[in-house]
Amino acid sequence: MKVCRNGEGYFVSGEGKDVELVNAFLHHLSVRNFAATTVRTYAFHLLSFLRFEHERGLCVADIVPSDVFDFLEWLSRPKVTGVVVPIGAGPVASASTMNQRIAALRGFFEYAVITGVRTSSPVPSARRSTGLSSKPRGLLGHLATSRRHRGGDRLVKQPRRLPESLDAHDVAAFLSDLNTHRDRAMTLAMVLGGLRSSEVRSLLLCDVDVGARRVRVVGKGNRERVVPIDRPFFSELTAYLRHERAPDCATPECFVVLRGPTEGQPLSEAGLRRIFRTHRVNSGARRVRPHRLRHTYGTELAAAGLDLLVLRELMGHVSPETTAGYVHLSPETLAEEYRRASSKR
Repeated sequence: MKVCRNGEGYFVSGEGKDVELVNAFLHHLSVRNFAATTVRTYAFHLLSFLRFEHERGLCVADIVPSDVFDFLEWLSRPKVTGVVVPIGAGPVASASTMNQRIAALRGFFEYAVITGVRTSSPVPSARRSTGLSSKPRGLLGHLATSRRHRGGDRLVKQPRRLPESLDAHDVAAFLSDLNTHRDRAMTLAMVLGGLRSSEVRSLLLCDVDVGARRVRVVGKGNRERVVPIDRPFFSELTAYLRHERAPDCATPECFVVLRGPTEGQPLSEAGLRRIFRTHRVNSGARRVRPHRLRHTYGTELAAAGLDLLVLRELMGHVSPETTAGYVHLSPETLAEEYRRASSKR
């Protein structure tokens, strides 16, 4: 079984009733106008569950809550094809990945209930250790209408970490190793504009305003935003369009494949990952990842004192809590304040 794509969207290739039900659910998401990247993510999460089912001899109609917890345990084990466990083999899925797969599974089983395949969903709801629900907090807690609290559907406890930004030296080393204007423009869009990798790949030529030095971005949930980006991005973009992209290329996406059998087609996610993987090794900047470039953008703007409402709009966040995660004191600031306090004792 594997995830494939056709003209209608993403689907799971394989045999069996459960595969058909998964594909019907993915089509249901497409009809509801879910973003293609979201449908693709759901497809891979549910593919993982289908493989678990196949290994255990289960089917959707027979799944019980204990099977969901067995699925989590299955995700946490390294997959070994023989009798030898690879050195350094760790958990296959992180806590965040497990929670994402459970979220996809919850939506899938809700669809199974709606279509009459099941009478109820076997996916448990997360509970606090006491079994009691927490009361609304804060001055306006008594006005809360939502029954769910943030993270309430997570079955796996997930550590809350600060956004991980990059040093200027790593970013410079990575940029200097890139050998095309296209690759440098894509990287600068992330670190100078805070664009997600999917937003870079889906950026349209008609949404780039070189004169005003800004781009129109369609992000998660098809939410649009206009992002100003510094001059170096537009310098590399202009050079790419003038010297690297074929003049007769009719692809609406801005960034395309430059050579090979798929020349002129939109750059794929696998192609972008390959670029980053290659140049991380060559440059020695092994911490550089697309999302860390975005985190670097958000962290630097927050440290410069940019209003959080403006930063939230620039980064396309839905929750203000996500944006607030970028406001934290640097290790250097903490050390300086500690030294200042220690000198007064």
